[in-house]
Amino acid sequence: MLSVPGNSDSLANATHRVCVAPMMDYTDRHFRYLLRLMTRHTRLYTEMVTSGAILHGQRDRFLAFHPAEHPVALQLGGSDPEELAACARIGAAYGYDEINLNVGCPSDRVQSGRFGACLMAEPALVAECVSAMIAACSMPVTVKTRIGIDHRDSYEELQEFVARIARAGCRTVIVHARKAWLQGLSPKQNREIPPLRYDVVRRLKADFPSLEIIINGGIRALDEMEHHLDGLDGVMIGREACSNPYLFADVDRRFFDSSVAVPSRQDIVNAYIPYVVSQLKAGIPLARLTRHLLGLYQGQPGARRWRRALSEWGHQPDAGVGMLTDALTLVPDAA
Repeated sequence: MLSVPGNSDSLANATHRVCVAPMMDYTDRHFRYLLRLMTRHTRLYTEMVTSGAILHGQRDRFLAFHPAEHPVALQLGGSDPEELAACARIGAAYGYDEINLNVGCPSDRVQSGRFGACLMAEPALVAECVSAMIAACSMPVTVKTRIGIDHRDSYEELQEFVARIARAGCRTVIVHARKAWLQGLSPKQNREIPPLRYDVVRRLKADFPSLEIIINGGIRALDEMEHHLDGLDGVMIGREACSNPYLFADVDRRFFDSSVAVPSRQDIVNAYIPYVVSQLKAGIPLARLTRHLLGLYQGQPGARRWRRALSEWGHQPDAGVGMLTDALTLVPDAA
């Protein structure tokens, strides 16, 4: 059975060589814990948390995490420098390894709060926010952005945007290699319709060699990661991590330590079970814990039976952790 990794300075200070993107309604602490059973070195991100939720809401609900999740970054949404500085200070006190500012989400709800991708139109404000956050905490402050918005998608504008936040002290920029349309496309469409421009991200690295440039967008396989790591500082994987989490079982061996053993899917489920037990005792519904396992057997014999069992059994009022061991009997490698 896999053992749960503990925190260590070497892991907490790991680079951004491989990251999992912050994704609303998905990269919660349960998903992050599951991924940590597959990869010790991949940098994980929270869902975006607004500054208002932290300052005026239930902080533990949004910020609490398991020590095994390190290295883990807190992504903030907001545009008020003082509020973001306060949140960065709070995030540092909770023990996060990095504070990230969202300048890439294009949803209407995010725009109405004046944060996300719409902030690309206000580079001076973003720089002010970054500067305030850096002054407020000792954690690295990073920015996740797009290559442009609407018709403001020239390379010159992107170059000036990155230059401003670099002058403010940001040393790591995560770039989703698509522009965002702020009107007319849903967030899902904004992840699919605007064309990927990996060449733009590489040009940024050439123009800002001292910055850590991480590429994001449409990356789905280890070979693609390796290709992007030739010339760039890191890769960030988004939706593929949700639909095919087992992709990360081989990340550590491939990119960090060739001596690491690759866990089987059954190993991962068995290691996740004690965590599920602890969370059930804390009142977390089983379905919230098992939904992150749905894609574990993607592409494998029995994958459909596995998904159906978790979906149907996990929502039953009397469902317990035994349903996971029962579900394992439906897939060949564990039967």
